[in-house]
Amino acid sequence: MGQVAESSSDPAGSSPSEQYLTFRLGEEEYGVPILAVHEIKGESAITAIPNAPAYLSGVMNLRGTVVPVVDLRVKFGLPQVEHSRFTVIVLVVVGAKIVGMVVDAVTDVRNFPATEIQAVPEIGVPPEAGLVSGLARAGEKLFVLLDVAKLLDSDAQFAPTRVT
Repeated sequence: MGQVAESSSDPAGSSPSEQYLTFRLGEEEYGVPILAVHEIKGESAITAIPNAPAYLSGVMNLRGTVVPVVDLRVKFGLPQVEHSRFTVIVLVVVGAKIVGMVVDAVTDVRNFPATEIQAVPEIGVPPEAGLVSGLARAGEKLFVLLDVAKLLDSDAQFAPTRVT
């Protein structure tokens, strides 16, 4: 995937913005920094791993690299639904590894001006809320921006290996 500028300016040039790949899980929209995205894959063969956490769908072979695949619906405690033709695996780079995230649908690549990104309110927020790096406004819609490093950090024991 080609490099995309992490920060750019809005048309008026008044504030920097960051680009995010946005996707849907149920009725909610989420975003991850575009520079963390390695690629997007459609339906792929996933091999289940015995005794793995419930949110770990399994692993897939990505051109010779075994990549763990996390089902974000399960990770976030959302109800399971049948995969549709829009269901994809978003492959993100976390440190030196690649991890797949199953999402309902990719919706867009969006520029969010820094002025439209807000911190997560701290009232009644559980500890795992550190997975959220901020909330972005676009009109009346809110996007939950995810910190992929924290989101997938607990999956470190499933680091990719080369297939020989």
